[in-house]
Amino acid sequence: MTIIQDILIIILAGYMTMDEDGIVLLTYFPVIVGFVTGLIMGDMHTAMVVAGTFQLMMLGVAALGGASVPNYGLATIVGAFVAIRTGSGIKTAIAVGIPVGLLAIQLEVLRRIIANFVAHKMEKLNEAGKWRQMLNWGYAGPVLCFLETALPTALIVFAGPTAVTMVLKVVPKWITDGLTVAGGLLPVVGIAMLLHYMPLKKFLPFLIAGFVLAAFLKLPIIGIALLGLGAAYWYFENEVAKSNPQTTAVTPNSAEDDYDE
Repeated sequence: MTIIQDILIIILAGYMTMDEDGIVLLTYFPVIVGFVTGLIMGDMHTAMVVAGTFQLMMLGVAALGGASVPNYGLATIVGAFVAIRTGSGIKTAIAVGIPVGLLAIQLEVLRRIIANFVAHKMEKLNEAGKWRQMLNWGYAGPVLCFLETALPTALIVFAGPTAVTMVLKVVPKWITDGLTVAGGLLPVVGIAMLLHYMPLKKFLPFLIAGFVLAAFLKLPIIGIALLGLGAAYWYFENEVAKSNPQTTAVTPNSAEDDYDE
């Protein structure tokens, strides 16, 4: 039974990332993967306590514009697995889950770099008309996503929690620093891509206003989001009014009738 649980936990961790970048049946949210982890390990209470803790941590961050953030879904799976298997509780789950989630940042950046080369290879094969080879190269994407989270989970399952700390210590600093720099560049590239596809000239005043509110007035992001929602609603109503003009003007005759009354 134990080996079956180990295999299912590794498959769950790998599938989570494939699903996140694919059809999204499971999602990577801690409360979802924590629920499945509880079913596998046979201890729903501990799994959901761990999942709720990491879910609260996740609420404060977001992977916007290609940014890499700690993988709290992976942290939940690994943390709940260790807590249930060892019976050590929530503190151990956090102590093990956080380093694994941080390690996943570097693995995510590495996966994206490799996937970039795969995409260029597929483009060349497409131009050459070698579509069968292109399809075969396309399978590398799901495999890379699976390995991104399945490998560190397997490391924890078979080697123990201390293996993650050992890996982080053994990896040369120049590699981790390089991946950190690459990860820092990804949000910039993501924002640039968003601005490229957005009708920027049309909505430039709103973009400038949002930047001023965030950079100079230090308005919290929830406040800027609410202002953006209000601006979007105002713009939507104006566009609807322009496309469907209604004859609401009062005719002179009707006005005279009102005065007569």
